[in-house]
Amino acid sequence: MKVVAFNGSARKKGNTDRLLRAVLEVLEAKGIRTELVSLAGLKLQGCIACYQCFERKDRRCAVENDDLNACIAKMLEADGILLGSPTYFADVSAGMKALIERSGMVARANGDMLQRKVGAGVVAVRRAGAAHVFSSLNYFFLIGQMVVPGSSYWNIGIGKDPGEVADDAEGLRTMRTLGENMAWVLERLHGAP
Repeated sequence: MKVVAFNGSARKKGNTDRLLRAVLEVLEAKGIRTELVSLAGLKLQGCIACYQCFERKDRRCAVENDDLNACIAKMLEADGILLGSPTYFADVSAGMKALIERSGMVARANGDMLQRKVGAGVVAVRRAGAAHVFSSLNYFFLIGQMVVPGSSYWNIGIGKDPGEVADDAEGLRTMRTLGENMAWVLERLHGAP
């Protein structure tokens, strides 16, 4: 089994990264392979609504001049998908939005190709707006017919400057519980690793 995590932060080693790693550490301890992909530095643009994915049905976006199709390939090979985003003006980052728009459209165009994968969102926030970000991430999973595990609280960690989320004991505990629950669901769907 494998889980791929996408870090939508502009900072490769910021708070979103730390939260995702807290989940991944639990999954790895359970014998599940993991991969963390940082969207920082990748070239991603929003969907241009060309609808070529509905005509081609090749599990790829027709826009070939950026890194989106490599991200889709990683989603397809994984059994679970984690999306992590900081809170930017009470929403997901632009890179995460591009990933959601285009991979979601390609998935819909190809018979909901991500259905029954296990998906969970993780949010880093300074103060407010995290609930909207959490909803935006979950909408991607739910419309894609994915299985979404819960945790002991919303999957949110509080911190502004890089590393501050390490001081949010409840947030980190929530991430570890999410990892436990995600592993449990994966094991029920696919058997022990």
